[in-house]
Amino acid sequence: MKYKYLFGPVPSRRLGLSLGVDIVPMKTCTLSCVYCQIGKTRHTTVERREYVPVEEIISELQMFFDSGGETDWVTFSGSGEPTLNSCIGEMIHRTKEITNTPVCVITNGTLLWDPTVRKDIAGADAVMPSLDSVVAETFNKVCNPHPSINPDMIVNGLEAFRKEYTGSIWLEIMLVEGVNDNITELASLRDAVERIQPDAVQLNTVARPPAESWAKPLSRKRMEEIREFFGDN
Repeated sequence: MKYKYLFGPVPSRRLGLSLGVDIVPMKTCTLSCVYCQIGKTRHTTVERREYVPVEEIISELQMFFDSGGETDWVTFSGSGEPTLNSCIGEMIHRTKEITNTPVCVITNGTLLWDPTVRKDIAGADAVMPSLDSVVAETFNKVCNPHPSINPDMIVNGLEAFRKEYTGSIWLEIMLVEGVNDNITELASLRDAVERIQPDAVQLNTVARPPAESWAKPLSRKRMEEIREFFGDN
């Protein structure tokens, strides 16, 4: 069966078998990250609206599960930043009425400063935000954000979300060789992690063809060194 908004289930390094739910048009995002595997964001945005109809998402999910579909997670992610869809809260709630399969939101965390966004995704079983730098110059180089976004907003939003949210937070840090992998960057990220208190930190590096060819991966050895630097979680 072909779906317009669902993809997979696909093997996920972090989630096992993941059924993706794509709730924004291609590259509708607050950032244009240099490592993004689906290319550059031509026009970043922070406008929240119903980019994709709720009923169409729920209809496809109902068909998937009614037809015997199985997956480890239902994951709101895909072609851009899912929290830009103003109906994500309703989508999560209604998904959980259809299935007992846990729900995850993969987000860049840029909108969590907004209490409405935090409330909207609070029904998810896990949230996987990203934080690539807390140094403004580096953040701008790696993430090319909408002009209204800065790393302090993101850290403050994540810290507030942790205080309110009872599910699991798995914070991803994407490392780009020679950009956000020096000791100053890593120390400031570690300080931010201590403030945010995620359940786990997931270190990643460029593994798929990036939006910018100069974005290069770190070696396995360097990744192991950084893992030890961050500590047990």
